[in-house]
Amino acid sequence: MSGVIIEDVTLNVSDGTSMKAFVARPKENANFPGMMVFQEAFGVNPYIKDVTERFAGEGFIAIAPELFHRTAPGFEGSYDNYEEVRKHTQALTVDNLIADITAAYNWLKDYARILPDQIASIGFCLGGRVSFLANTSFKLKAAISFYGGNITSILDRVPKMEAPQLMFWGGLDKHIGHDQITAVTDTLKEKNINFVNVVFSDADHGFFCDARSSYNPDASKQAWALTNTFLKTYVKNE
Repeated sequence: MSGVIIEDVTLNVSDGTSMKAFVARPKENANFPGMMVFQEAFGVNPYIKDVTERFAGEGFIAIAPELFHRTAPGFEGSYDNYEEVRKHTQALTVDNLIADITAAYNWLKDYARILPDQIASIGFCLGGRVSFLANTSFKLKAAISFYGGNITSILDRVPKMEAPQLMFWGGLDKHIGHDQITAVTDTLKEKNINFVNVVFSDADHGFFCDARSSYNPDASKQAWALTNTFLKTYVKNE
């Protein structure tokens, strides 16, 4: 890519709320696939914006919606203070998240330079669960979840999945136990869902984020390479 254009947009959500989102897209005058980027519990912060721009550099029109828009518009939390984000994560509901996903998905579908049938999703931590949820709610081409917490609470939606699902976990993650990972993979197997499951044995929760103390450069580099290979397998750019 010769360059990336960024902008902030405002989306109208079906429940009557407004949601801001960060958008990054290639400068080229061509049509591109779409990518929904779902935030950690710490908001659409510089890290999430950087990831969104990275996908634009890979040839996607990428959008990162602010999922806390109902309780804290523009929120950016501190990585060393989870208590300040807890009230916002606890206020989220499946119905509201689906409404937010729908707003981002429709924005991409309606964008003039989008390949409307080539939309994928990715998410981190909280967003890992949201990306998984998106795959049960829309006809995506691919979905990726990094250490998505509490996915077990939405496993009843797995039969609705249509897109291949890639999942990354940290073997040292004390927030997401092996039993949760097993419950997710067993359900996907039972329902014959196409998935890839990757556990980095020496990585902790949040290993992909270079702004966190748990950042693991080796695991991050490998996960990014596999992410791009996975997307190139299932998402077409023409």
